[in-house]
Amino acid sequence: MSFLTPLALIGAALAIPIILLYMLRLRRREVVVSSTFLWQQVVQDSEANTPWQRLRRNILLFLQLLILAFLVFALARPFIVVPAVSTGQIELLVDASASMNATDMSDGSARFDEAKRQALSIVDTLGAGDTITLIRVSDVPEVVLPASDDRVALRAAINGLQPSQTEADWTAALTLATADAANAQSVSIVLISDGGLGEAAGLPAVPGEIRYVPVGQSDSNLAITALATRALPGGAPQLFAQVTNYGGQDADVIFTLRVDGDLFTARRYMVPARSSLPLVSAALPEGFQIVQAGLTRPNDSTVPDYLAQDNTAWAVAANLGTRRALVMTPGNRFLTQVLRSLPGIEAFQGDINRPLPAEPYDLYLFDSWLPPGDLPDGDILFINPPASTPLFTVGADSTETGNISIRRDDPRLAFVDFGSVNVLKFKRIGGAAWADTLIEADGGPLLLAGEVDGRQVAILTFDLHESDLPLQITWPVLVANLLEWFTPQSAINAPDGLRVGDSLPVRPPFEATSVRVTLPNGTARSLEVGRETLVFADTDQPGIYRVDILNGSTVIQSAPFAVNLFAPGESNIAPQPTITLSGATITPTAREEVGQREFWPLAALLALLVLLVEWVVYHRRLQVRTVFRPTLRRREVTG
Repeated sequence: MSFLTPLALIGAALAIPIILLYMLRLRRREVVVSSTFLWQQVVQDSEANTPWQRLRRNILLFLQLLILAFLVFALARPFIVVPAVSTGQIELLVDASASMNATDMSDGSARFDEAKRQALSIVDTLGAGDTITLIRVSDVPEVVLPASDDRVALRAAINGLQPSQTEADWTAALTLATADAANAQSVSIVLISDGGLGEAAGLPAVPGEIRYVPVGQSDSNLAITALATRALPGGAPQLFAQVTNYGGQDADVIFTLRVDGDLFTARRYMVPARSSLPLVSAALPEGFQIVQAGLTRPNDSTVPDYLAQDNTAWAVAANLGTRRALVMTPGNRFLTQVLRSLPGIEAFQGDINRPLPAEPYDLYLFDSWLPPGDLPDGDILFINPPASTPLFTVGADSTETGNISIRRDDPRLAFVDFGSVNVLKFKRIGGAAWADTLIEADGGPLLLAGEVDGRQVAILTFDLHESDLPLQITWPVLVANLLEWFTPQSAINAPDGLRVGDSLPVRPPFEATSVRVTLPNGTARSLEVGRETLVFADTDQPGIYRVDILNGSTVIQSAPFAVNLFAPGESNIAPQPTITLSGATITPTAREEVGQREFWPLAALLALLVLLVEWVVYHRRLQVRTVFRPTLRRREVTG
């Protein structure tokens, strides 16, 4: 055993004044007693308090010297040399992803609790000059405590860690650790995890020495890996779900379904090992809004399900509302027919010889026509615009329609094939820097789309009658894609829900003054309304969220959306015995380094306990003297 601060042992010299105090005579007040029977006791007290006489056994003196010994021992910081995971500057990365909630440890605790115990063990063996940077790894890695050798602060930071219900972004976490250790001469990156690194396995070489501390013992887990609803035109709403067994044993499970809070069905299924079971239901009631699916183990099941976070999923009914579109055209049947064939669109035919109706619409379609005066507030699809507007300028016609190219990576052109489309001529459009060119010919853009002044606008620069586009299957596909991009049925567009950690675009109408999002736990978040699309990113809780669009204090629109885990990398809880990083296979780390385990907290605790004992002994002596002192009449000696 050695000491980090051996000079503190000099404090043992304080025992000398403590002993001297017990050798000095105590001053006592003289009293007159009524009997000489007590004189003998007075003489004995007088002899006991004679200065510099031999000390007698005294429990209080022993306890006080013991307290001093423990305190001096603690201040000297005794330690022993023990094996350690790492030394020097340590970047300690603690996995806080959803899989770390699995309760498969031998004592029934969660993996994250074991990860914290491993982290505390590394702190306990921290050597002189060693530091630890504590990084919590979840969807957004965070530095919980920068490089520190303060064991008290490190233990407090580790004990305060909490697991998340999201996927871990190991790429960002390792990048963060690498940047923090850029100027260090000796650095070790220690990963405490169950081994699911995802895309981080392909990172380039990471500086420093990488050490892996695995946690987890079993792969037994059942999960809901998909849940969605659909309503085909004229048909009943349908539900699709998928249950996956990630374990190595066939498992029975009870699949329950609640519709708008009421139990709808509960059935028992057997899911084969490492397989998925699709479930389809076509009996959902009309007009439902929210479905909740859940998994429970039958009482007679012997196969455990160690992760509960993926046993529940939610879905919101698609097509909760209908989009209202106003069509202003001189008689384009191709346009009106395609709108009637698309679900979720309620199209109204306007009269081009009259002003626009006063009532608002979600979408305006202007075919070879423009309204007099200002443009309406709302999304607009211009087809063959006859004149310039405040949003763009119209130039001369162009017949250079060869070599048509499209942006195939844009979702607005999904499944759109313009290779066989022929266009006679189109109008040159300028002053539309806000728009993306989606389809282009030699002479210029054929289709532009973008967001400007808080509205979504698309421009088809040619007359449909001067092309064969309406005669091809590409036409309804293109219109369906554009309408999906245009004003959605509500301020949010998440028909299949989101995964935990995803962001949600929110497009409030013009009259909105604020947006309120209520989380599954009841907490509300407020978003300030601007001209651009709002983004809500606080989706780290699975469950049902609700978006309220407000005008002042009045809710003018409200819509729910679902957030689910649906992360195979987290539901597959099989612990990895090794990990691959920077092209190298990393095995679990043995304690090969030399660390130091200190004992000063134990010595300080023992000093406190002895102090309590000394206090009890002292006060008991006072009580004994008070109880057995004769209750005689006394007076002070005056002369």
